[in-house]
Amino acid sequence: MHSNASGAPSVGPIPVPARRGWREAVRVWWSELDRVLLLLVGLLMAMGIIAVLAASPASADQLSTSLETLDPFRFLKRHLAFLCAGLGVMVAFSFLSRDNARRAGLLVAIIMFALLMLVPLVGFERKGATRWLDLGLSLQPSEFLKPAFAITLAWILSWRMRDPHLPVFWLATGLTLACASLLMLQPNLGETLLFVGTWFVLIFLAGVSAWRMGGIVATGLAALTLVYFTYENGRARIDDFLGGGTAFDQVDLANRTLLNGGWSGNGLWLGTRKYNLPEAHTDYIFSVIGEEFGLLVCALVVILYLALIARVLVRLAGEEDMFAVLAGTGLIAQFGGQAFINMAVNLRLAPATGTTLPLISYGGSSMLAVCFTLGLLLAITRRNPFLERDVPGIRTLFERKEAPA
Repeated sequence: MHSNASGAPSVGPIPVPARRGWREAVRVWWSELDRVLLLLVGLLMAMGIIAVLAASPASADQLSTSLETLDPFRFLKRHLAFLCAGLGVMVAFSFLSRDNARRAGLLVAIIMFALLMLVPLVGFERKGATRWLDLGLSLQPSEFLKPAFAITLAWILSWRMRDPHLPVFWLATGLTLACASLLMLQPNLGETLLFVGTWFVLIFLAGVSAWRMGGIVATGLAALTLVYFTYENGRARIDDFLGGGTAFDQVDLANRTLLNGGWSGNGLWLGTRKYNLPEAHTDYIFSVIGEEFGLLVCALVVILYLALIARVLVRLAGEEDMFAVLAGTGLIAQFGGQAFINMAVNLRLAPATGTTLPLISYGGSSMLAVCFTLGLLLAITRRNPFLERDVPGIRTLFERKEAPA
């Protein structure tokens, strides 16, 4: 057992001396890894391959012109390439010790925050939003900043274990507001909601007092009202969703596509409504799954996401390291939040946000960013299987809730 940056004894993975060689490092990594979590990730990736296989012809058909006919499996081939690269990223980061995972997250946060500040100045526009930088390939800094932001917030809030009087709440809130402001300039309401949601979950878990939480909720409602009256893009999407319009038509079409397959689906490549869906391979891939494979398979996708979230929370239940608890919870809150926002849009329960379905939707930088998130999560949830753990011990982390955050 060794100490970590927060001052609490750590029961996480033990660093392997270099002299033991890579074989011993792999053996230790495999023994400490959460293989159930890895299995769930693998199942979602496999479902993503099948879903992109089903959606690729529809998206290729929509993007084809009289001058150029795209390969029907163009998006599937690119998805497989990005998935292979993502697997490499995930495995590489899962080898990190908990302290090195924290350092990597902080370094990525600094780099991506700097790039995020450049987006309004030199970024390029796509579909009415300026969210990408051209660095030889298109890069969306906010995708990689999300997991790094969760790590950074967890690190700041874990300082409270050393000194409960440090103003960690205000530091975390200031960082969140800075990120949210830059995201709203793009505009990117979906990512902003994920950043703010991560902040809310972590400050709640860190022990912010009830009166302060009430003030946060009231401030959040006031902020949403202000956004509605000052943020034209967001207001238009909400108004269209509630009262009809282009955004509502897209969400309504996605919902009708999802239901078109009934319980058992029409079969692979036998769906017809998907050919009218914009972004069938990304934003609305859950509807493609419903049309071609049925509502039962959609339910299975939901169950897999819930199982993955539950597995991480169970894994963290016996942790005595506050940073690990906060970082793991923040990462899985982002992952789960993104998944359920996407599914809510496809079920016509929320306005369109441009949020993809993690591990299932086609994506370049988004797939790499999700795999980066899961690599950090696998590193943080690694633990020595030979050390005894006191499961109720997590309660001791929050005994000083009455102290100012």
